[in-house]
Amino acid sequence: MISERDSETTLEEDSQPNDEVVPYSDDETEDELDSRQPGAEPGPHPASRDTEDSRDPGKKDCSWQVKANDQHFYEQPSFKRTIFLCFKKSKYAGNAIKTCKYNPITFLPLNLFEQFKRAANFYFLVLLILQSIPQISTLSWFTTLVPLLLVLGVTAVKDLVDDIARYRMDKEINNRTCDVIKDGRFKATKWKDIKVGDIIRLKKNAFVPADILLLSSSEPNSLCYVETAELDGETNLKFKMALEVTHRYLQEESALADFDGLVECEEPNNRLDKFTGTLSWRNSKYPLDADKILLRGCKMRNTDFCHGMVIFAGADTKIMKNSGRTRFKRTKIDSLMNYMVYTIIVVLILLSAGLAIGHTYWEQQLGNSSWYLYDAEDSSPAYRGFLNFWGYIIVLNTMVPISLYVSVEMIRFGQSYFINWDLQMYYAEKDTAAKARTTTLNEQLGQIQYIFSDKTGTLTQNIMTFKKCCINGQRYGDCRDAAGQLQSHPEQVDFSWNMYADGKFLFYDHYLIEQIKSGKEPEIHKFFFLLAICHTVMADTSDGQLHYQAASPDEGALVTAARNFGYVFLSRTQNTITISEMGIERTYDVLAILDFNSDRKRMSVIGKLIACREKATCVSGMCKGSWAQEFTAVCQFESTEEETPSCTLLLGATAIEDKLQDGVPETISKLSKADIKIWVLTGDKKETAENIGFSCELLTQDTTICYGEDISALLQTRLENQRNRAGSSPHSSLRMSEPFFQDSKDRALIITGSWLNEILLEKKKKKKKLKLKFPRTAEEKKKQTEKRRRAEAYKEQQQQNFVDLASECRAVICCRVTPKQKAMVVEMVKKYKKAITLAIGDGANDVNMIKTAHIGVGISGQEGMQAVMSSDYSFGQFRYLQRLLLVHGRWSYIRMCKFLRYFFYKNFAFTLAHIWYSFFNGFSAQTAYEDWFITVYNVLYSSLPVLLVGLFDQDVSDKLSLRFPRLYVLGQRDLLFNYKKFFISLLHGTVTSLIIFFIPYGAYLQSMGQDGEAPADYQSFAVTTASSLIFVVNFQIGLDTSYWTFINAFSVFGSIAIYFGITFDFHSAGIHVLFPALFHFTGTAPNALRQPYHWLTIILSTAICLLPVVAQRFLFLTIWPSECDKIQRNRRKYLQEEQQWKRRQSAFRRGVSARRSAYAFSHQRGYADLISSGRGIRKRRAPLDAVLAAGDTGPGHTGSPWSC
Repeated sequence: MISERDSETTLEEDSQPNDEVVPYSDDETEDELDSRQPGAEPGPHPASRDTEDSRDPGKKDCSWQVKANDQHFYEQPSFKRTIFLCFKKSKYAGNAIKTCKYNPITFLPLNLFEQFKRAANFYFLVLLILQSIPQISTLSWFTTLVPLLLVLGVTAVKDLVDDIARYRMDKEINNRTCDVIKDGRFKATKWKDIKVGDIIRLKKNAFVPADILLLSSSEPNSLCYVETAELDGETNLKFKMALEVTHRYLQEESALADFDGLVECEEPNNRLDKFTGTLSWRNSKYPLDADKILLRGCKMRNTDFCHGMVIFAGADTKIMKNSGRTRFKRTKIDSLMNYMVYTIIVVLILLSAGLAIGHTYWEQQLGNSSWYLYDAEDSSPAYRGFLNFWGYIIVLNTMVPISLYVSVEMIRFGQSYFINWDLQMYYAEKDTAAKARTTTLNEQLGQIQYIFSDKTGTLTQNIMTFKKCCINGQRYGDCRDAAGQLQSHPEQVDFSWNMYADGKFLFYDHYLIEQIKSGKEPEIHKFFFLLAICHTVMADTSDGQLHYQAASPDEGALVTAARNFGYVFLSRTQNTITISEMGIERTYDVLAILDFNSDRKRMSVIGKLIACREKATCVSGMCKGSWAQEFTAVCQFESTEEETPSCTLLLGATAIEDKLQDGVPETISKLSKADIKIWVLTGDKKETAENIGFSCELLTQDTTICYGEDISALLQTRLENQRNRAGSSPHSSLRMSEPFFQDSKDRALIITGSWLNEILLEKKKKKKKLKLKFPRTAEEKKKQTEKRRRAEAYKEQQQQNFVDLASECRAVICCRVTPKQKAMVVEMVKKYKKAITLAIGDGANDVNMIKTAHIGVGISGQEGMQAVMSSDYSFGQFRYLQRLLLVHGRWSYIRMCKFLRYFFYKNFAFTLAHIWYSFFNGFSAQTAYEDWFITVYNVLYSSLPVLLVGLFDQDVSDKLSLRFPRLYVLGQRDLLFNYKKFFISLLHGTVTSLIIFFIPYGAYLQSMGQDGEAPADYQSFAVTTASSLIFVVNFQIGLDTSYWTFINAFSVFGSIAIYFGITFDFHSAGIHVLFPALFHFTGTAPNALRQPYHWLTIILSTAICLLPVVAQRFLFLTIWPSECDKIQRNRRKYLQEEQQWKRRQSAFRRGVSARRSAYAFSHQRGYADLISSGRGIRKRRAPLDAVLAAGDTGPGHTGSPWSC
């Protein structure tokens, strides 16, 4: 341990972390944390302090001023900012959104600028310039220009298509309409024409176009209900409420048109839950907070209309400020490929320098005495060698393949469409297909080592369903008939007798219905009566149908269950609640509501009877007694967590199921067999997360579970050992290779967000209430710097130890974690394990994690589309992840590796022949092939077969890939493409180039053709060498192909046919007559290839190149077959067995574990305050004296608190 501590102390450093609460908000400041200290000095309430601060704009830097209905106000010079030289622009953004990068004028220059920022493209541009210098180049300019134009053109078209899609999306959003006051009346206006200060009207189910101040609405007290799924992923409704003064005076159109209020508030920022400002109107000031602001992206619900004033527009809105900069993600193969290209460039420079030195030596020894080589230039040998250096840079430039990058992009583009078109990843229930939202990460899907998953909505359906209940010791919910006998075949209960029944509710226990109808069990009546009355659900009737709006889905599930069993919640007012009890409608007085909170873990409705529904370790109960006595009991009850008042009567318990998605256990099992570690990161309670771990088979009954306190002790011991070792040996490292667990037990780690902050030293700092003392001497500064450095090293070592420990566990579950902590965990694994990570989630709280991981996957679930919009891949169900990784990911990795190995091989085989030819031409940078052959070799003669392999090849079928997940480890271990494979490809290409050059050279050294002429001229030799190369490289890709189709065969033989067709055309007399300066090999191919001697030479070269490869493959397949080879050999047997395969029995069985569900009730406060205050209840306006008279009948009136 570090003995010295910082001058700051951590928050509650002496207390143990609380597993029940989520850690501090990511946006909380130190001052806000100070205000939450138990020992803090008494002062004004935080809300009142915010109000006081908001009254003084200077305190919170309220420099943003917005005036209603006055666009001339924003033309003041103080609201202008300089954008370039003397050009100024208003600091207030327009409401138009622009995500596209180009327009018709800027597309060409901007796109070319971006493309030439890539090193490879800029390199070939420099080569093109060098080729235009006659003293240097021995190659025609078109040999580089044609491939470069092709690469730039293909990339430009792809960028244009992507940008057009973004433009269309922008256009669709910007052209939405809403009503805006113009010329004193509301007029339909496009979103893009909305400006700051405009007064707008929004209708039910409309999206909010900008960040607006709510002025009034159709609801009582100008309440407005909004859905924020696009912002925070939550589908439950939230309410906003206007100021009382604007609610009273700004209801009519004319009043809104005359409104001239001035808002002074904070500058645009990304804090969704914070807003500070002041409204100045009619010589008065009114404080504003976040409850009065509607944010862009929200959706109006349960509110007919509302009026608002635009505060922030377009890029200044909070949702746009939160979008942030998308991280540029690159695959591991991309990085490795770039390093290999750099290696090739270094080799190219070294070879060019060596050949230039050889030319200098040759000029000194032979060039000066060879009169027939005199070129009328008296240049020195050194200068000629210098020119030849650049000449060889040009000749050997094909070692750096210009078409490599565009070919890789084409393969990735095709693989992305295969993912989009995969019908086995199509979720028909929601009409959701898999979508590859990026085209640059496909092969990385085959290298995943860690998966970080959300729970709710990702592993589960996020749809709460009432499954069973226990009333008075009797369990209900099994498949039973009306007599209580178990049924072998479940039959759904008919709720047609209940006019309020929800048709979607499914239940199979007929015995419970009979008990309810008979009325013989009063406890059943009390049980469902409590479910119908003890809640904060809001009822809404539309189109004759009853709809519920709940603060949480589990609360809605309980009320819906009671509704189907005959106890129907109908409506509520501020002081009453109306329910239908088996067809009899009754209205009850409600004296008080104690809302749910994380301390009590229950909510209560108080009257003469207190209905208490408890959460987690608590149960549903019912208290009898007087109002005063029970209010005192509840006040005492509110301060306890586990104790239940003695006056309660135990009625029963409910079982609510957030059902796992289909195929989740099987998916996790297969991914685990593929050596992929799965971590679950969730905001739910520890008990809930643990139970889900058992349900989805991350945990089993044999798993030893380690909790936060266990981990803290282990890490503390390890850190002390490391420090002792470092102290005993100054040169030793803090790193220890010993495992944390010596035995081989199956272990899992479950840790809460509070313990995570404690262990990783990420707790917020609390400033001491002392005046800061700054160091005055250099020695003090040095000590302070050293202390800070040691603290950082201590923190980093602790985090590394935690990652090492967690990696030894088979499963890790982090619960009660914030979005920031999710991203932190992912970042730590990336940093310390150097592993490829994937994050999957369905809500906005998962966006940070999704963006941080190497691969982000979004699920189109119940929590909006924020996760999908930020992801790299998306689909409808978690089970599709196994197909995305084990099939598409694995195939993409194998295809890309095979493509790159072959691409480097064929380019080395093609280019290195120039080097061998240099030994026979005085190192003069002459080419071994015809110029046009060099130009189209990578474009036409050898590109199609390898592209098809990169798109369609598969070593085993998709079914076998799923059945044998161990095949996936090839990508995790980088076995198919690494520096070793690269140098093997280089060696293979070198040997091939030697064979295709020296076999024809030896054959033509002393030979005679059929016509009595020697066939050993340069042009005939070039044709023979080129032909041998085409046969070898195309047959080699045939040997590398695992999955043969007609298209593959056609591409191999078609490429050879294209070569001969183009070669005969380029060597014809007709084209020479048309372009005599460009085509010099007139008649060479027809003359050379009509002689059998040339064909025998080509066959010999091809056989010598390929036969060793065939022998080596046969030897390894027979003696040392890989796991994939064995599966291929037995694939027919496996396919027959596949048809008989059945899902293995779940490890989570009834009666095995006594673990209880903890996801029974809301995790957040409901609408109790809103209901009790009456602000959310629609009612007729009454005179003031009537309201005061009604207020006299308070809790002290004599009468039954519960009245019908």
